[in-house]
Amino acid sequence: MKEKIKQLAHAHAGEFVANRRHLHQNPELSYQEYNTQKYVAERLKEIGITPTSIANTGLVATIEGRNPSSKVVALRADMDALPIVEANDVSYKSRNQGVMHACGHDVHTASLLGVSKILYNLRNEFEGTVKLVFQPAEEKAPGGASVMIAEGALLNPTPNKMLGQHVAPNIPVGKIGFREGMYMASADELYFTVKGKGGHGAMPELGIDPVLITSHIIVALQQIISRNRNPRYPSVLTFGKVIANGATNVIPNEVYVEGTFRAMDEEWRADALGRIKKMAEGIAESMGGVCEVFIQKGYPFLKNEPELTRRMKGAAIDFMGQENVIDLDIWLAAEDFAYYTHHVDSCFYRLGTRNEARGIISGVHTPTFDIDESALEIGAGLMSWLAVSELSL
Repeated sequence: MKEKIKQLAHAHAGEFVANRRHLHQNPELSYQEYNTQKYVAERLKEIGITPTSIANTGLVATIEGRNPSSKVVALRADMDALPIVEANDVSYKSRNQGVMHACGHDVHTASLLGVSKILYNLRNEFEGTVKLVFQPAEEKAPGGASVMIAEGALLNPTPNKMLGQHVAPNIPVGKIGFREGMYMASADELYFTVKGKGGHGAMPELGIDPVLITSHIIVALQQIISRNRNPRYPSVLTFGKVIANGATNVIPNEVYVEGTFRAMDEEWRADALGRIKKMAEGIAESMGGVCEVFIQKGYPFLKNEPELTRRMKGAAIDFMGQENVIDLDIWLAAEDFAYYTHHVDSCFYRLGTRNEARGIISGVHTPTFDIDESALEIGAGLMSWLAVSELSL
């Protein structure tokens, strides 16, 4: 089976690249993936697979092997792009000005289409069912995964296990990365409006300085991380936007602040968010002002089920070779695949796409992000093998 998968992946690699380039040229933003959905549906129907629309711009489909009810493995790809102006000078450059596949979702979608082609051809040679999940809106809260789940993407049939892959521009093409347990962080957005009483900078005693209040809040909140967090669970509190709109001699009436809080434990996440709100409001009140706190809850932390991940790593070594499978470190970025990991045992792994010799080194979410397209044959072949390996247990 392994050799058949490799042969099919190699034979159809040009098609995988063509799909990726079409998707890259025609990116669509979160919740707007109508043409992407149509394209993916057409490709699936050409293979012989009938997809079902879900979550407005998402799709689900199944490939049934022998004894299809014996076990179900779900495979996920996200389809949305980012509001970035592409700077690459390539033939497949984005045609939609200001929109770019800068996070590799075109790669994920093309790879899963490749998996669909491979496994449909081999459907009489494995047992169980492969569920294909083409998901919109990974890049925008509340996350397309949450909508997909709410609308029944994990039902009829319900998967026993779920796999997802993501490009890794820091990993050389030809290599794959895995991590057991907690891998990626939850991500919540913090919005503060600190209100005081503005006035002349030379007469601060006549006002209530929201700039000073804000500075105390920002510094004090860091002690929540340093003194309340269990050190076994990484956590980050960062403020990246502060607007005071005063002047050298003008104290403004209010200050606007934006930040992010990230955690690797849901109980700590809830506790910390409560502490952040309480402390920010309390400091402002103690200094004569007011702090209005709004917290936009984001994705949960992403956990890779240890036993499944060990099996998938072993299967990857079998497929790729020991030297091409690496261990990943914890990463405090966020990914809405995390929602699935709280509903079904899951494994989210990384697909190397870097090629320094060709100058393919840019990170995700940058205008010059690109991949070594040989990763598509690897990505489609490996995911096919992982799915079949899990179904065979």
